[in-house]
Amino acid sequence: MMAIFMVAVEVTIVATAMPTIVSDLGGAHLFSWVFAAYLLTQAVTTPIYGRLADIYGRKRVFFAGSALFLAGSAACGLTWNMTSLVIFRILQGLGAGSIQSVSTTIVGDIYEASDRARVQSWMSGVWVFAAVIGPALGAFIVEHLHWAYVFWVNVPIGIATIGLLAVFLHEVPKPRQHSIDYLGSILLMVGVGAIMTVVVQAQRLDRAVTVPLIVVGLVALAWLMVQERRVPEPIIPISLWRNRAVAIGNVGSLIIGALLMCVVAFVPTDVQAVMARSPTVAGIVVGSLSVLWSTGSICAGRLMARTPYRTIGVAGAIMLIGGAVLLVILDTPNQMAGLVTGALLVGFGMGFCNLVFLLAVQASVAWNERGVATASVMFNRTLGQAIGAGLGGAVLNFGIALRAPGANDALDQLLQPDLRAALGTERTAHLVEAVATSVHDVYGLAVIFALVALVIALLLPRDLHHAKA
Repeated sequence: MMAIFMVAVEVTIVATAMPTIVSDLGGAHLFSWVFAAYLLTQAVTTPIYGRLADIYGRKRVFFAGSALFLAGSAACGLTWNMTSLVIFRILQGLGAGSIQSVSTTIVGDIYEASDRARVQSWMSGVWVFAAVIGPALGAFIVEHLHWAYVFWVNVPIGIATIGLLAVFLHEVPKPRQHSIDYLGSILLMVGVGAIMTVVVQAQRLDRAVTVPLIVVGLVALAWLMVQERRVPEPIIPISLWRNRAVAIGNVGSLIIGALLMCVVAFVPTDVQAVMARSPTVAGIVVGSLSVLWSTGSICAGRLMARTPYRTIGVAGAIMLIGGAVLLVILDTPNQMAGLVTGALLVGFGMGFCNLVFLLAVQASVAWNERGVATASVMFNRTLGQAIGAGLGGAVLNFGIALRAPGANDALDQLLQPDLRAALGTERTAHLVEAVATSVHDVYGLAVIFALVALVIALLLPRDLHHAKA
Protein backbone atom coordinates (compact mmCIF):
# COMPACT_ATOMS: atom_id res chain seq x y z
CA MET A 1 0.00 0.00 0.00
CA MET A 2 2.91 2.35 0.66
CA ALA A 3 4.31 1.53 -2.78
CA ILE A 4 0.99 2.18 -4.50
CA PHE A 5 0.68 5.42 -2.56
CA MET A 6 4.06 6.54 -3.88
CA VAL A 7 2.97 5.97 -7.49
CA ALA A 8 -0.44 7.55 -6.95
CA VAL A 9 1.03 10.71 -5.44
CA GLU A 10 3.51 10.97 -8.31
CA VAL A 11 0.70 11.04 -10.88
CA THR A 12 -1.60 13.53 -9.18
CA ILE A 13 0.97 15.90 -7.73
CA VAL A 14 2.99 16.34 -10.94
CA ALA A 15 -0.12 16.79 -13.10
CA THR A 16 -1.28 19.57 -10.78
CA ALA A 17 2.09 21.31 -10.74
CA MET A 18 2.95 21.10 -14.46
CA PRO A 19 1.46 24.44 -15.56
CA THR A 20 3.44 26.18 -12.81
CA ILE A 21 6.62 24.31 -13.80
CA VAL A 22 6.12 25.39 -17.41
CA SER A 23 5.58 29.00 -16.38
CA ASP A 24 8.85 28.92 -14.41
CA LEU A 25 11.08 26.97 -16.81
CA GLY A 26 9.48 27.93 -20.13
CA GLY A 27 9.62 25.47 -23.02
CA ALA A 28 5.88 24.79 -23.27
CA HIS A 29 6.48 22.85 -26.50
CA LEU A 30 8.11 20.15 -24.30
CA PHE A 31 5.08 20.04 -22.00
CA SER A 32 3.89 16.57 -23.01
CA TRP A 33 7.42 15.14 -22.91
CA VAL A 34 7.60 15.61 -19.15
CA PHE A 35 4.85 12.98 -18.99
CA ALA A 36 5.72 10.93 -22.07
CA ALA A 37 9.44 10.49 -21.29
CA TYR A 38 8.65 9.22 -17.78
CA LEU A 39 5.80 6.98 -18.90
CA LEU A 40 7.61 5.50 -21.89
CA THR A 41 10.66 4.47 -19.86
CA GLN A 42 8.38 3.17 -17.12
CA ALA A 43 6.44 1.13 -19.66
CA VAL A 44 9.54 -0.35 -21.27
CA THR A 45 11.10 -1.38 -17.96
CA THR A 46 7.90 -2.75 -16.41
CA PRO A 47 8.03 -6.12 -18.25
CA ILE A 48 11.72 -6.49 -17.42
CA TYR A 49 11.06 -5.93 -13.73
CA GLY A 50 8.13 -8.34 -13.90
CA ARG A 51 10.31 -11.03 -15.45
CA LEU A 52 13.12 -10.39 -12.96
CA ALA A 53 10.60 -10.57 -10.10
CA ASP A 54 9.57 -14.04 -11.26
CA ILE A 55 13.22 -15.11 -11.36
CA TYR A 56 14.91 -13.45 -8.38
CA GLY A 57 11.96 -12.67 -6.12
CA ARG A 58 9.81 -9.63 -5.59
CA LYS A 59 11.84 -7.88 -2.86
CA ARG A 60 15.19 -7.55 -4.61
CA VAL A 61 13.65 -6.26 -7.81
CA PHE A 62 11.40 -3.81 -5.98
CA PHE A 63 14.30 -2.43 -3.95
CA ALA A 64 16.51 -1.90 -7.00
CA GLY A 65 13.81 -0.14 -9.02
CA SER A 66 12.66 2.00 -6.11
CA ALA A 67 16.19 3.22 -5.42
CA LEU A 68 16.55 4.34 -9.05
CA PHE A 69 13.14 6.01 -8.94
CA LEU A 70 14.05 7.96 -5.82
CA ALA A 71 17.35 9.10 -7.34
CA GLY A 72 15.46 10.38 -10.37
CA SER A 73 12.89 12.11 -8.16
CA ALA A 74 15.63 13.94 -6.27
CA ALA A 75 17.27 15.01 -9.54
CA CYS A 76 13.99 16.33 -11.01
CA GLY A 77 13.76 18.82 -8.16
CA LEU A 78 17.21 20.16 -9.05
CA THR A 79 16.51 20.74 -12.74
CA TRP A 80 17.24 24.10 -14.41
CA ASN A 81 15.20 23.92 -17.65
CA MET A 82 12.61 21.76 -19.40
CA THR A 83 15.21 19.74 -21.30
CA SER A 84 17.01 18.68 -18.14
CA LEU A 85 13.66 17.92 -16.48
CA VAL A 86 12.77 15.56 -19.33
CA ILE A 87 16.15 13.83 -18.97
CA PHE A 88 15.71 13.34 -15.23
CA ARG A 89 12.15 12.12 -15.79
CA ILE A 90 13.65 9.39 -17.97
CA LEU A 91 15.86 8.35 -15.04
CA GLN A 92 12.84 8.40 -12.75
CA GLY A 93 10.83 6.30 -15.19
CA LEU A 94 13.59 3.70 -15.47
CA GLY A 95 13.01 2.91 -11.80
CA ALA A 96 9.27 3.43 -11.69
CA GLY A 97 8.68 0.34 -13.81
CA SER A 98 9.22 -1.86 -10.78
CA ILE A 99 6.98 -0.17 -8.24
CA GLN A 100 3.36 -0.72 -9.18
CA SER A 101 3.77 -3.97 -11.11
CA VAL A 102 5.86 -5.75 -8.46
CA SER A 103 3.74 -4.52 -5.56
CA THR A 104 0.57 -5.62 -7.36
CA THR A 105 2.17 -9.00 -8.04
CA ILE A 106 2.97 -9.34 -4.33
CA VAL A 107 -0.73 -8.90 -3.56
CA GLY A 108 -1.53 -11.58 -6.12
CA ASP A 109 0.96 -13.90 -4.38
CA ILE A 110 -0.13 -13.56 -0.78
CA TYR A 111 -3.91 -13.74 -1.34
CA GLU A 112 -5.93 -16.57 -2.83
CA ALA A 113 -8.04 -16.01 -5.95
CA SER A 114 -11.23 -15.85 -3.88
CA ASP A 115 -9.90 -12.83 -1.97
CA ARG A 116 -7.93 -11.16 -4.75
CA ALA A 117 -10.65 -8.87 -6.14
CA ARG A 118 -11.57 -7.68 -2.64
CA VAL A 119 -7.94 -6.97 -1.69
CA GLN A 120 -7.15 -5.28 -5.00
CA SER A 121 -10.11 -2.98 -4.34
CA TRP A 122 -8.58 -2.19 -0.93
CA MET A 123 -5.36 -1.31 -2.70
CA SER A 124 -7.36 1.00 -4.92
CA GLY A 125 -8.50 2.74 -1.76
CA VAL A 126 -4.95 4.00 -1.42
CA TRP A 127 -5.59 6.03 -4.57
CA VAL A 128 -8.48 7.73 -2.79
CA PHE A 129 -6.15 8.93 -0.05
CA ALA A 130 -3.45 9.91 -2.54
CA ALA A 131 -6.05 11.62 -4.72
CA VAL A 132 -7.03 13.86 -1.84
CA ILE A 133 -3.51 14.48 -0.55
CA GLY A 134 -1.64 14.69 -3.89
CA PRO A 135 -3.42 17.54 -5.69
CA ALA A 136 -3.94 19.50 -2.47
CA LEU A 137 -0.28 19.10 -1.53
CA GLY A 138 0.82 19.92 -5.07
CA ALA A 139 -1.25 23.09 -5.13
CA PHE A 140 0.04 24.13 -1.70
CA ILE A 141 3.65 23.52 -2.74
CA VAL A 142 3.53 25.51 -5.97
CA GLU A 143 1.68 28.41 -4.33
CA HIS A 144 3.63 28.66 -1.06
CA LEU A 145 6.96 26.79 -1.49
CA HIS A 146 8.71 25.71 -4.67
CA TRP A 147 7.55 23.21 -7.27
CA ALA A 148 10.73 21.12 -6.71
CA TYR A 149 9.11 19.68 -3.60
CA VAL A 150 6.49 17.88 -5.70
CA PHE A 151 9.32 15.54 -6.69
CA TRP A 152 11.14 15.48 -3.38
CA VAL A 153 8.05 14.51 -1.39
CA ASN A 154 8.41 10.93 -2.65
CA VAL A 155 11.91 10.48 -1.23
CA PRO A 156 10.95 9.91 2.45
CA ILE A 157 7.89 7.90 1.35
CA GLY A 158 10.08 5.65 -0.78
CA ILE A 159 12.62 5.10 1.97
CA ALA A 160 9.83 4.13 4.36
CA THR A 161 8.36 1.76 1.76
CA ILE A 162 11.65 -0.05 1.26
CA GLY A 163 12.12 -0.36 5.02
CA LEU A 164 8.64 -1.82 5.58
CA LEU A 165 8.98 -4.46 2.87
CA ALA A 166 12.48 -5.35 4.05
CA VAL A 167 11.12 -6.13 7.51
CA PHE A 168 7.72 -7.66 6.85
CA LEU A 169 7.81 -9.43 3.46
CA HIS A 170 9.34 -12.89 3.68
CA GLU A 171 9.89 -14.91 0.54
CA VAL A 172 12.18 -17.67 -0.72
CA PRO A 173 12.68 -17.12 -4.44
CA LYS A 174 13.77 -20.06 -6.60
CA PRO A 175 16.34 -18.77 -9.11
CA ARG A 176 16.26 -20.36 -12.56
CA GLN A 177 17.84 -19.94 -15.95
CA HIS A 178 16.62 -16.84 -17.70
CA SER A 179 16.95 -14.74 -20.81
CA ILE A 180 15.95 -11.10 -20.37
CA ASP A 181 14.86 -9.31 -23.52
CA TYR A 182 17.01 -6.21 -23.14
CA LEU A 183 17.27 -5.72 -26.90
CA GLY A 184 13.50 -5.79 -27.20
CA SER A 185 13.22 -3.09 -24.54
CA ILE A 186 15.71 -0.87 -26.36
CA LEU A 187 13.97 -1.40 -29.70
CA LEU A 188 10.60 -0.55 -28.20
CA MET A 189 11.91 2.63 -26.57
CA VAL A 190 13.71 3.75 -29.74
CA GLY A 191 10.82 2.88 -32.04
CA VAL A 192 8.02 4.46 -30.05
CA GLY A 193 10.22 7.36 -28.92
CA ALA A 194 11.26 8.26 -32.49
CA ILE A 195 7.71 8.14 -33.83
CA MET A 196 6.38 10.14 -30.87
CA THR A 197 9.10 12.77 -31.38
CA VAL A 198 7.95 13.27 -34.96
CA VAL A 199 4.28 13.45 -33.96
CA VAL A 200 4.73 15.83 -31.02
CA GLN A 201 7.48 18.07 -32.42
CA ALA A 202 6.58 18.03 -36.13
CA GLN A 203 6.16 21.81 -36.24
CA ARG A 204 9.67 22.44 -34.93
CA LEU A 205 11.57 19.70 -36.82
CA ASP A 206 13.17 20.14 -40.24
CA ARG A 207 12.46 17.53 -42.88
CA ALA A 208 16.12 16.50 -42.67
CA VAL A 209 15.44 15.39 -39.10
CA THR A 210 11.85 14.17 -39.50
CA VAL A 211 12.50 11.63 -42.25
CA PRO A 212 15.43 9.88 -40.50
CA LEU A 213 13.42 9.73 -37.25
CA ILE A 214 10.49 8.09 -39.04
CA VAL A 215 12.83 5.58 -40.70
CA VAL A 216 14.58 4.78 -37.41
CA GLY A 217 11.25 4.37 -35.64
CA LEU A 218 9.76 2.05 -38.25
CA VAL A 219 12.92 -0.04 -38.55
CA ALA A 220 13.14 -0.39 -34.75
CA LEU A 221 9.49 -1.49 -34.47
CA ALA A 222 9.85 -3.96 -37.36
CA TRP A 223 12.99 -5.38 -35.76
CA LEU A 224 11.10 -5.61 -32.48
CA MET A 225 8.43 -7.82 -34.06
CA VAL A 226 11.12 -10.18 -35.33
CA GLN A 227 12.93 -10.10 -31.99
CA GLU A 228 9.83 -10.95 -29.98
CA ARG A 229 9.16 -14.09 -32.04
CA ARG A 230 12.59 -15.61 -31.50
CA VAL A 231 13.52 -14.87 -27.88
CA PRO A 232 12.38 -17.25 -25.11
CA GLU A 233 11.26 -14.47 -22.74
CA PRO A 234 10.10 -11.49 -24.83
CA ILE A 235 9.26 -8.07 -23.45
CA ILE A 236 5.89 -8.44 -25.18
CA PRO A 237 4.87 -12.04 -24.28
CA ILE A 238 3.16 -13.04 -27.52
CA SER A 239 2.47 -16.56 -26.21
CA LEU A 240 0.35 -15.16 -23.38
CA TRP A 241 -1.63 -13.10 -25.86
CA ARG A 242 -2.99 -16.29 -27.41
CA ASN A 243 -5.26 -16.36 -24.37
CA ARG A 244 -8.30 -14.27 -25.31
CA ALA A 245 -8.79 -12.74 -21.87
CA VAL A 246 -5.10 -11.81 -21.59
CA ALA A 247 -5.08 -10.19 -25.03
CA ILE A 248 -8.26 -8.21 -24.33
CA GLY A 249 -7.01 -7.13 -20.89
CA ASN A 250 -3.75 -5.86 -22.31
CA VAL A 251 -5.23 -3.99 -25.26
CA GLY A 252 -7.92 -2.54 -23.02
CA SER A 253 -5.30 -1.34 -20.54
CA LEU A 254 -3.38 0.41 -23.33
CA ILE A 255 -6.49 2.22 -24.56
CA ILE A 256 -7.67 3.44 -21.15
CA GLY A 257 -4.12 4.55 -20.36
CA ALA A 258 -4.10 6.75 -23.47
CA LEU A 259 -7.54 8.12 -22.60
CA LEU A 260 -6.47 8.93 -19.05
CA MET A 261 -3.57 11.13 -20.14
CA CYS A 262 -5.73 12.99 -22.66
CA VAL A 263 -7.70 14.17 -19.64
CA VAL A 264 -5.40 14.28 -16.61
CA ALA A 265 -2.41 15.88 -18.38
CA PHE A 266 -4.46 18.64 -20.02
CA VAL A 267 -7.21 19.52 -17.54
CA PRO A 268 -4.77 21.56 -15.35
CA THR A 269 -3.71 23.53 -18.43
CA ASP A 270 -7.37 24.10 -19.27
CA VAL A 271 -8.06 25.34 -15.76
CA GLN A 272 -5.01 27.61 -15.43
CA ALA A 273 -4.33 28.85 -18.98
CA VAL A 274 -7.92 29.10 -20.25
CA MET A 275 -9.93 29.76 -17.09
CA ALA A 276 -7.12 31.71 -15.38
CA ARG A 277 -7.79 29.81 -12.16
CA SER A 278 -5.21 28.91 -9.49
CA PRO A 279 -3.24 25.66 -9.15
CA THR A 280 -5.50 24.87 -6.18
CA VAL A 281 -8.54 24.73 -8.45
CA ALA A 282 -6.65 22.54 -10.93
CA GLY A 283 -5.70 20.27 -8.04
CA ILE A 284 -9.32 19.95 -6.98
CA VAL A 285 -10.38 18.82 -10.45
CA VAL A 286 -7.57 16.28 -10.81
CA GLY A 287 -8.14 15.11 -7.27
CA SER A 288 -11.84 14.63 -7.90
CA LEU A 289 -11.08 12.43 -10.90
CA SER A 290 -8.66 10.33 -8.90
CA VAL A 291 -11.08 9.96 -5.98
CA LEU A 292 -13.80 8.72 -8.30
CA TRP A 293 -11.31 6.33 -9.96
CA SER A 294 -10.60 4.78 -6.58
CA THR A 295 -14.25 4.76 -5.62
CA GLY A 296 -15.10 3.11 -8.92
CA SER A 297 -12.49 0.40 -8.31
CA ILE A 298 -13.90 -0.31 -4.86
CA CYS A 299 -17.45 -0.50 -6.22
CA ALA A 300 -16.33 -2.71 -9.11
CA GLY A 301 -14.50 -5.02 -6.72
CA ARG A 302 -17.72 -5.56 -4.75
CA LEU A 303 -19.91 -5.95 -7.83
CA MET A 304 -17.56 -8.52 -9.37
CA ALA A 305 -18.49 -10.97 -6.61
CA ARG A 306 -21.81 -11.52 -8.41
CA THR A 307 -21.49 -9.83 -11.82
CA PRO A 308 -19.60 -11.00 -14.94
CA TYR A 309 -16.44 -9.08 -15.77
CA ARG A 310 -17.85 -8.15 -19.16
CA THR A 311 -20.84 -6.33 -17.65
CA ILE A 312 -18.60 -4.30 -15.34
CA GLY A 313 -16.24 -3.43 -18.19
CA VAL A 314 -19.05 -2.27 -20.48
CA ALA A 315 -20.56 -0.11 -17.73
CA GLY A 316 -17.17 1.50 -17.12
CA ALA A 317 -16.63 2.19 -20.83
CA ILE A 318 -20.05 3.87 -21.11
CA MET A 319 -19.07 6.18 -18.24
CA LEU A 320 -15.80 6.98 -20.00
CA ILE A 321 -17.70 7.92 -23.16
CA GLY A 322 -20.12 10.11 -21.24
CA GLY A 323 -17.38 11.94 -19.38
CA ALA A 324 -15.22 12.54 -22.45
CA VAL A 325 -18.18 13.76 -24.52
CA LEU A 326 -19.15 16.19 -21.76
CA LEU A 327 -15.62 17.62 -21.73
CA VAL A 328 -15.80 18.16 -25.50
CA ILE A 329 -19.16 19.93 -25.62
CA LEU A 330 -18.84 22.23 -22.61
CA ASP A 331 -17.92 25.90 -22.92
CA THR A 332 -14.68 25.68 -20.94
CA PRO A 333 -14.16 29.31 -19.83
CA ASN A 334 -17.62 29.46 -18.25
CA GLN A 335 -18.45 25.94 -17.09
CA MET A 336 -16.27 24.74 -14.26
CA ALA A 337 -19.11 22.53 -13.03
CA GLY A 338 -19.25 20.78 -16.41
CA LEU A 339 -15.49 20.25 -16.38
CA VAL A 340 -15.61 18.68 -12.94
CA THR A 341 -18.58 16.47 -13.86
CA GLY A 342 -16.83 15.21 -16.98
CA ALA A 343 -13.69 14.46 -15.00
CA LEU A 344 -15.73 12.61 -12.37
CA LEU A 345 -17.38 10.38 -14.98
CA VAL A 346 -14.01 9.60 -16.55
CA GLY A 347 -12.57 8.78 -13.14
CA PHE A 348 -15.42 6.44 -12.17
CA GLY A 349 -15.26 4.69 -15.52
CA MET A 350 -11.50 4.26 -15.20
CA GLY A 351 -12.01 2.55 -11.84
CA PHE A 352 -14.34 -0.01 -13.39
CA CYS A 353 -12.34 -0.69 -16.56
CA ASN A 354 -8.90 -0.77 -14.95
CA LEU A 355 -9.86 -3.37 -12.36
CA VAL A 356 -11.71 -5.54 -14.87
CA PHE A 357 -8.82 -5.66 -17.33
CA LEU A 358 -6.27 -6.39 -14.59
CA LEU A 359 -8.24 -9.18 -12.90
CA ALA A 360 -9.22 -10.74 -16.24
CA VAL A 361 -5.53 -11.25 -16.94
CA GLN A 362 -4.58 -12.42 -13.43
CA ALA A 363 -7.43 -14.93 -13.42
CA SER A 364 -6.24 -16.49 -16.69
CA VAL A 365 -2.62 -17.44 -15.90
CA ALA A 366 -0.71 -19.69 -13.52
CA TRP A 367 1.41 -18.50 -10.55
CA ASN A 368 4.72 -18.74 -12.40
CA GLU A 369 3.36 -16.47 -15.14
CA ARG A 370 1.45 -14.06 -12.93
CA GLY A 371 4.38 -11.68 -12.47
CA VAL A 372 5.01 -11.19 -16.17
CA ALA A 373 1.27 -11.21 -16.93
CA THR A 374 0.58 -8.50 -14.34
CA ALA A 375 3.57 -6.55 -15.59
CA SER A 376 2.22 -6.81 -19.15
CA VAL A 377 -1.00 -5.10 -18.06
CA MET A 378 0.95 -2.34 -16.30
CA PHE A 379 3.25 -2.11 -19.31
CA ASN A 380 0.42 -1.62 -21.78
CA ARG A 381 -1.45 0.85 -19.59
CA THR A 382 1.71 2.90 -19.08
CA LEU A 383 2.64 2.65 -22.77
CA GLY A 384 -0.87 3.87 -23.52
CA GLN A 385 -0.35 6.80 -21.15
CA ALA A 386 2.89 7.70 -22.95
CA ILE A 387 1.14 7.49 -26.32
CA GLY A 388 -1.82 9.49 -25.02
CA ALA A 389 0.44 12.21 -23.63
CA GLY A 390 2.37 12.35 -26.90
CA LEU A 391 -0.68 12.41 -29.16
CA GLY A 392 -2.44 14.89 -26.88
CA GLY A 393 0.60 17.17 -26.96
CA ALA A 394 0.75 16.94 -30.75
CA VAL A 395 -2.95 17.80 -31.07
CA LEU A 396 -2.51 20.75 -28.70
CA ASN A 397 0.58 22.07 -30.47
CA PHE A 398 -0.95 21.75 -33.94
CA GLY A 399 -4.19 23.33 -32.76
CA ILE A 400 -2.47 26.38 -31.31
CA ALA A 401 -0.28 26.78 -34.40
CA LEU A 402 -3.36 26.60 -36.63
CA ARG A 403 -5.53 29.01 -34.65
CA ALA A 404 -2.82 31.43 -33.49
CA PRO A 405 -0.07 31.44 -36.15
CA GLY A 406 3.23 32.71 -34.82
CA ALA A 407 2.17 32.20 -31.21
CA ASN A 408 3.98 28.96 -30.44
CA ASP A 409 4.65 30.36 -26.96
CA ALA A 410 0.95 30.98 -26.29
CA LEU A 411 0.93 28.66 -23.29
CA ASP A 412 4.03 30.31 -21.83
CA GLN A 413 2.34 33.70 -22.10
CA LEU A 414 -0.98 32.61 -20.61
CA LEU A 415 0.56 30.67 -17.73
CA GLN A 416 2.87 33.46 -16.54
CA PRO A 417 0.82 36.20 -14.79
CA ASP A 418 3.16 39.03 -15.72
CA LEU A 419 3.25 38.08 -19.41
CA ARG A 420 -0.51 37.52 -19.48
CA ALA A 421 -1.15 40.94 -17.94
CA ALA A 422 0.99 42.58 -20.63
CA LEU A 423 -0.86 40.98 -23.55
CA GLY A 424 -3.88 43.25 -23.62
CA THR A 425 -7.54 42.25 -23.64
CA GLU A 426 -7.87 41.43 -27.35
CA ARG A 427 -4.65 39.44 -27.60
CA THR A 428 -5.44 37.53 -24.41
CA ALA A 429 -8.91 36.62 -25.68
CA HIS A 430 -7.44 35.40 -28.98
CA LEU A 431 -4.84 33.18 -27.30
CA VAL A 432 -7.36 31.85 -24.77
CA GLU A 433 -9.71 30.89 -27.60
CA ALA A 434 -6.88 29.16 -29.49
CA VAL A 435 -5.74 27.18 -26.45
CA ALA A 436 -9.30 26.35 -25.31
CA THR A 437 -10.32 24.98 -28.70
CA SER A 438 -7.09 23.02 -28.98
CA VAL A 439 -7.60 21.45 -25.54
CA HIS A 440 -11.12 20.47 -26.65
CA ASP A 441 -9.51 18.70 -29.61
CA VAL A 442 -7.51 16.66 -27.10
CA TYR A 443 -10.73 15.78 -25.29
CA GLY A 444 -12.12 14.68 -28.67
CA LEU A 445 -9.23 12.24 -28.89
CA ALA A 446 -10.31 10.93 -25.48
CA VAL A 447 -13.80 10.27 -26.89
CA ILE A 448 -12.29 8.10 -29.62
CA PHE A 449 -10.33 6.10 -27.06
CA ALA A 450 -13.46 5.68 -24.92
CA LEU A 451 -15.41 4.27 -27.86
CA VAL A 452 -12.61 1.80 -28.55
CA ALA A 453 -12.63 0.81 -24.85
CA LEU A 454 -16.34 -0.05 -25.15
CA VAL A 455 -15.69 -2.31 -28.12
CA ILE A 456 -12.89 -4.06 -26.24
CA ALA A 457 -15.02 -4.56 -23.12
CA LEU A 458 -17.73 -6.15 -25.26
CA LEU A 459 -15.15 -8.70 -26.46
CA LEU A 460 -14.50 -10.04 -22.95
CA PRO A 461 -15.65 -13.68 -22.57
CA ARG A 462 -19.22 -13.90 -21.28
CA ASP A 463 -18.32 -16.60 -18.76
CA LEU A 464 -15.40 -14.78 -17.15
CA HIS A 465 -16.45 -13.96 -13.62
CA HIS A 466 -15.38 -14.03 -9.97
CA ALA A 467 -16.14 -17.70 -9.41
CA LYS A 468 -13.74 -18.77 -12.17
CA ALA A 469 -10.98 -16.48 -10.85
